[in-house]
Amino acid sequence: MQAVKMYTTAVCPYCIRAKQLLKAKGVEQIEEIRIDLDPVQRDHMMQTTGRRTVPQIYVGDTHVGGCDDLMALDAKGGLLPLLQAA
Repeated sequence: MQAVKMYTTAVCPYCIRAKQLLKAKGVEQIEEIRIDLDPVQRDHMMQTTGRRTVPQIYVGDTHVGGCDDLMALDAKGGLLPLLQAA
């Protein structure tokens, strides 16, 4: 299973929804980076993704995007293969 990293904030319903989907797909551990607690990480997230909103989700080295992007990837059958890629 690929490593999953997610930029989040404390009270983000989209972050919670994304985590629920990932856990339902078998992801046991998500590296959460709280950008509300660390402005340096917020700047890093914005530079690497070009986005300001959370969540921003990485599966391995692949930037999936936000919660809607994750849901769309799952709907077209692409999430599980990405998670299981070697």
